[in-house]
Amino acid sequence: MDEQNQPQDETLEGPMVEETQAEEKVVVEEVVDFKDKYIRLMADMENLRKRTTRDMEDSRRFAVSAFAREMLDVADNLERALDAIDKEEANKNEHLKNLLDGVNMVGNQLERIFGQFKIEKTMPKEGEKFNADFHQAMFEVPTNDYPAGTIAKVMQPGYMIAGRLLRPALVGTAKKIEEQPVDAPDNATTEQQKQA
Repeated sequence: MDEQNQPQDETLEGPMVEETQAEEKVVVEEVVDFKDKYIRLMADMENLRKRTTRDMEDSRRFAVSAFAREMLDVADNLERALDAIDKEEANKNEHLKNLLDGVNMVGNQLERIFGQFKIEKTMPKEGEKFNADFHQAMFEVPTNDYPAGTIAKVMQPGYMIAGRLLRPALVGTAKKIEEQPVDAPDNATTEQQKQA
């Protein structure tokens, strides 16, 4: 009897082994799939963390941008006030000298505050190549003193905040003066008149 039962057990074990192996293969594939998803999820989370940290740093760094833009008008007006005061006259008049000193102190204080918030003045030079990333052309200056497309006049300085443009410099760009062509027929007529 044992011999008869033995072949039946082997026939039962064959399909069970195949079924178990198939299930094991499915489980292994699911484990590999879950592991791949886990690795991708961890990478996405790390990227999200880095992006969030960078965005928060940018927000802190550039949060004052709108306020700083408004303060640039104050800085410009202080410079205009300093330029308007005649230095020789201020040396003669004590009240005017005190006003000049006071405006200078306010300007210096504003400059220190700008420095704390990494706000830097950019002053382009005449003859420098125009760069639309940092300059705003307001008009063209007909001149042969500078090559066409370079800065011929600076109207207002620009400002950067932590390496990012806060306000472009307002400039006039050089435009080459075209020489008037000499008319040949008129010259010929003039030469004939001189000879006569």
